[in-house]
Amino acid sequence: MQKTIITLFVLLSIHQTGIAQNIRGKIIDAETHESIPYANIKVNDAENLVSNSEGFFSLSESNSADETALTISYIGYANQQITVGTLKKLDFVISIAPVIFELSDVNVSNEKPNPYEIMANVKANLASNYKSDGAPSKDLLFYRRADYFKPKVIDVEIEKSTGFTKQALKKVNSDLKTFSNDLVANPPKEFTDILSNYYTTNVKKDDKSAFVAKLEVLKATKLKNEGSAASSDELEKKAMNLILQHLDSTKYYRFKSGLFGSRDSISLRKDFNRKKEQKKSKETISQITTTKRNITSFLSKNNFSTSKKFNFITNPELYSYNYEETTYFAENEFAYVLTFKPKRSKAKYSGKLYISENDYAVLRVDYTLEEGEKLNSFNMKLLLGVKAAANLSKGTLRYQKKADGSGYYLQYATVESGQYFYLNRPVKFIELTSAAKDVLSLDLKVEGNASSRTEFLNISRSNITATSIEKIKEADFKFINIKSYDSKIWKEFNALEPQEEMKRFKASH
Repeated sequence: MQKTIITLFVLLSIHQTGIAQNIRGKIIDAETHESIPYANIKVNDAENLVSNSEGFFSLSESNSADETALTISYIGYANQQITVGTLKKLDFVISIAPVIFELSDVNVSNEKPNPYEIMANVKANLASNYKSDGAPSKDLLFYRRADYFKPKVIDVEIEKSTGFTKQALKKVNSDLKTFSNDLVANPPKEFTDILSNYYTTNVKKDDKSAFVAKLEVLKATKLKNEGSAASSDELEKKAMNLILQHLDSTKYYRFKSGLFGSRDSISLRKDFNRKKEQKKSKETISQITTTKRNITSFLSKNNFSTSKKFNFITNPELYSYNYEETTYFAENEFAYVLTFKPKRSKAKYSGKLYISENDYAVLRVDYTLEEGEKLNSFNMKLLLGVKAAANLSKGTLRYQKKADGSGYYLQYATVESGQYFYLNRPVKFIELTSAAKDVLSLDLKVEGNASSRTEFLNISRSNITATSIEKIKEADFKFINIKSYDSKIWKEFNALEPQEEMKRFKASH
């Protein structure tokens, strides 16, 4: 009897554990068995998910029941509807097949559609397809950002110091060498995940329409090595603090690099730094404000009607286009598929466009910086010892038609950007005094790349009243610092399945 009870208890525990676990599935091509990235998964006809670049997606605990309905769609493929129960029977792999067209489905013509006429229509319809109508809305958003700092060379050495003892000089140079070697050997990374409700509307103010946005953060996590930094500004600050530890804590200094000097005073005196910290704290922008600003900026920069980045859409005369095919993307709806590449010097990108045959909206674009091209380059290497250039810019954007059919909104995006940097400059710390001055001189050489990858998913959009938005009180939040990715963190919510790189990353001290 006791053995029977134990057996039943174990079976019940396993069953309940199975219910509590997040469901993780994969989408593949039925013919080639290759994974399909960025496929749309609609959950219970209410929330949207997207498979990651490796074809994987995950469901929250609340959507892991056998009866949960999933609708999988992808341009050029037949929609497939299954339940989570069926997904389990398929070993969590969903195969979708390309659509076979009937002649009655498409316009048959001996002439291929003219890609330049298509692009002219795209440009003419930009405002109607992508401009916000200002209607109050509530969007459940998932925002992920990964930051990378990859130094190739970091050389920092103090050449002269009138204020340092020989022992102190040897110590600080040793500390700087260790700091530099560690950064090159272990390039810092940082992963940030944010799930939030994003409320937007237009309000009348002084007889003018003003955009209003409010943010409610539901959960936010940060994964990085403790004490590490993933931006050049943070690294500069850490190196500066390392040097300042060896300066006279009772004196004031001025910073100078080549011909340029700083008017700000530098000191380790507690009373001096306390005043600076108090001033800084008053000026600090809240985390909620910074996050809202980042999301609003991201949406604006990736809107075809407002961003100057996408000149392959706004200035088609700069590019060469080629019609590839007409493909299926929704019931009785088709899309033109065009490829593009630079034709003139101002053109920088190449890629592929999927354009609605009905209203000429760009449904999806895959773009990348053409090989050898750079953005916003700056080269004063010989004169100032500074060189920088944006050498990475690529992404996939996918737009969804609004429920009322009045235009489109950004449903999913994955965007990568990166910069090459070179800095080779002399640096001085000069004591502020009328008597003999302490002077610390060092040579600084840094070369490498900094990059970021941002993923964005609009999980659901719903209508809301402007009065409801007005009543929302924004509250600041803090990131949950984690040492490794754990899917249980997001068990209550649908979220983007991370790539293997993020899953393998473990924070070290």
